[in-house]
Amino acid sequence: MEEILNLINAMSPYLMLGFLFAGILHAFVPGTVYSRYLSGHGFRSVFYATLFGIPLPLCSCGVIPTAMSLRREGASKGATVSFLIATPETGVDSIAATYSLMGLPFAIIRPVTAFLTSLIAGQVVNTFDKENDTTKKERHGDGQHTSIECASNNNGFMSKVVEALKYAYVEMLGDIGKWLLIGLVIAGLITVFVPNTFFEIFKDNTFLSMLLVLCIAIPMYVCATGSIPIAIALIMKGLTPGAALVLLMAGPACNMASILVINKVLGRKTLILYLCTIIIGAITAGTIIDNLPREWFIPTLMYDSAHTGRHISWINYICTATLCVLFLNVLWQRYRHPHSHCHCHDHSHEHNKLKDNDMIQLHIKGMNCSHCSANATKALLSLKGVTDATVDLGTGIAQVHGSTTKEEITEALESLGFTALFDME
Repeated sequence: MEEILNLINAMSPYLMLGFLFAGILHAFVPGTVYSRYLSGHGFRSVFYATLFGIPLPLCSCGVIPTAMSLRREGASKGATVSFLIATPETGVDSIAATYSLMGLPFAIIRPVTAFLTSLIAGQVVNTFDKENDTTKKERHGDGQHTSIECASNNNGFMSKVVEALKYAYVEMLGDIGKWLLIGLVIAGLITVFVPNTFFEIFKDNTFLSMLLVLCIAIPMYVCATGSIPIAIALIMKGLTPGAALVLLMAGPACNMASILVINKVLGRKTLILYLCTIIIGAITAGTIIDNLPREWFIPTLMYDSAHTGRHISWINYICTATLCVLFLNVLWQRYRHPHSHCHCHDHSHEHNKLKDNDMIQLHIKGMNCSHCSANATKALLSLKGVTDATVDLGTGIAQVHGSTTKEEITEALESLGFTALFDME
């Protein structure tokens, strides 16, 4: 328990700052900026998909429908794959947390590795998987609803500030808070139950230790920030820094959800290229680290504990207490309003004029966070003839109003990796 508390206290100021940067990106950068540069084919779209994906605050589940939305709007397979790799592997919050707990070298090499891997992956996919590289954008309306969540519709500065704070400390904290806690608990369990001599069997074979980490990381769901305490715990038990980097890179980008969606939407060949590039990139970067001076990659938390003792300032305690209060507020809001809807567009005046037979109700499977529900809502609103759509993240129930069909709804949702079920009785 003490180790978990130390991790939280060390991370909390950087998490608060990272969440704030994420909120600023969300509120002040229009979603059209992303779709304008990420749509299209060729190296340019791959480069911008990688560049935008590095700081973008999307969790490992939220990036899947977002990337698939970009695909529907005209992005090439390569740009979509680049976005899928770069975005979950990093983010402003995880970069800040990496610096606070693992030091500057890790904080630099992690986003650099993500950038290069995603850039190469996108180019490889565009080169070797051109088959059926077309989209069905024209079948889903005029594309006015962009894939990245829209910023505040109010142009006032203070309104955007409020939107940034709400997104940072309510929506985003609610999305990744659970996974961060799971990561911290796993780190604590590793610290307590894994023998200190466990990784000595890999002392002369770091490649084998990386393969072991890959076997664990690829099917496991873990966000970029939640993977940090797990990596530190493994290093404390004797795992090499290179193998820890493999976990940091492969864990957030590869999980069963993303594997199934990529196979379904982009095809098996793209999936194979996607996985191979991530694995090769992670192992290559890990091997480079393990051949550099080991002292460069000693996590900050371990170094301070071994030499001078970790000094926790009053700022750390205040940030930790603030995060706890904010997280409790998120839980309270979800408890009080368990059936809250995503309303990115207000069509309530039209909704009141509709008859019952203009509404289609369905259950959407595969949503895990607010990004998922927002992208599902936008996909439904982009269908021709749809005048209003609401999506309940808690229950997965959606209501679509207007002149559309179940087939069109199914196609729109499946293109994002979701499953539509209409038998609600």
